Amino acid sequence: MQRNALLLVSVLTSVVLSGCSISPTPLSLSEMQQTHEEDKATILAASQPITEAISLSEAISRALKNNLDQRVLTLKQSLASSELAAGKYDMLPKLLAEAGYDWRNNFSSRYEADYSTPYEVNRDRDTNVSIDPEHQTYDLGLSWSLLDFGASYYTSKQNADRLLVANEERRRAMHMLIQKVRVAYWKALASQTLAFKVSSTIAEAENALNKSKQLFAEKVTSPEESLRYQRNLLENLRLLESVNRDLASAKIELAKLMGVLPGTVFELVEETEHFVPLSVDVELLEEYALYNNADLKEQFLNVRIAALETRKTLLKMFPNLTFKVGTHYDNDYYMVNSAWNSAGTSLSFNLMNLFSYSSRKEAAEKSEAIEQQKRIALQMTTLTKVHLAVHQFNNALMQYHRSDDLFAVDAQLEQIALSKSEGNMAGNQRRISASVTTILSELRRYEAMSKYAEALALLQASLGDEPVIGSVDEMDLQQLSKMIEQWLARDVNRIRLPEVPGV
Repeated sequence: MQRNALLLVSVLTSVVLSGCSISPTPLSLSEMQQTHEEDKATILAASQPITEAISLSEAISRALKNNLDQRVLTLKQSLASSELAAGKYDMLPKLLAEAGYDWRNNFSSRYEADYSTPYEVNRDRDTNVSIDPEHQTYDLGLSWSLLDFGASYYTSKQNADRLLVANEERRRAMHMLIQKVRVAYWKALASQTLAFKVSSTIAEAENALNKSKQLFAEKVTSPEESLRYQRNLLENLRLLESVNRDLASAKIELAKLMGVLPGTVFELVEETEHFVPLSVDVELLEEYALYNNADLKEQFLNVRIAALETRKTLLKMFPNLTFKVGTHYDNDYYMVNSAWNSAGTSLSFNLMNLFSYSSRKEAAEKSEAIEQQKRIALQMTTLTKVHLAVHQFNNALMQYHRSDDLFAVDAQLEQIALSKSEGNMAGNQRRISASVTTILSELRRYEAMSKYAEALALLQASLGDEPVIGSVDEMDLQQLSKMIEQWLARDVNRIRLPEVPGV
């Protein structure tokens, strides 16, 4: 027995000493490299291979399925669902199983004395032994607290509302993601359309600039004429290089949003945006937003959570009634009854709650009032966002039509300049300047299309209008793209208010 005790002490001493000797372990390059490779493989496995040109609906679908930030919010929603399911078990009674082992190196024994003379102990008499120096105990108990049940009930209802909050957070993130994809798509499409034209015009301008410098050095032309010509070419080159720089990052940003690895080569479909003027009354849009805006619905839920927190706080101020039943076993050699059952109940109350009740109640009610005030303020913010979105939408639509008309005029002027092109410096300058002007006009046209798409997405986000697609993990890319395509083609004016029961 003593040998077992020494062995146990040795093991515990080794564990304690090993715990005290722990030191920080820096990350190794091999560990980081392995993790990077695993993460890259995870991204590739989650992303479908690109086999054809990507449409706007497919770009949005890929973003919804593969965007890493969006997947974090999806996992948060899944976590909230798991917490709701796990929280329901907190309302059940606690079933505790316990096993114990007791050992000492000698018997526990006591001298006895008379009550009238407690300090007169006869140490010559034999002592009594009532506890086995080595024995095991086994207990199985069931306990249920009324206060714990009430608190768990309100916590479970809060978790249910938090699941709905996570869904609204996912909706808000989906709106932002769709808006970013639409903007990035048109910028990337502009890059794809204009890249060759920009590079060829830059090459032509640089060639003309080099020839002009050669003629200037040979004094074939007058210095003033050559320098003015070179300045115009340099100004056009500066504009073209600025355009080229802006276009270069467009596809990289779109690839990031779609969850595609940087450097992946892909082409985009030349989409036709649906430029539909807004004809629905603003009052209808306001009412629709009050029912569907993700931020506002989230705040409604936060008010409910705060109200439940108030009830839970007040519930904890009441007395606690606890019920207990159990079965027990002890193999102590000296016990008469080695196995027995027990039952009991207890009522407890923290008397300090009498003094803290009013302050706790006031704090809980103020917290609830703050959430209600946030909801009221958010209603005004939502209505303001609707009006701003309508204004931006109408302005973006007007700017697009202006840019489209300007591009058509500049394209015709470029054709005229090309038809009248002469072999001298003046002719080359007019042709290059006309090409640069047309490129800039077409770029502004694409930018106007991007602004229109951004304004439309902002309007839909403020209204809480998004495609009803459920879980993106439960459908393939083609199915999701089809649903997104139908949603994109839908007229924004054809919104309908939800039916309110009893109204």
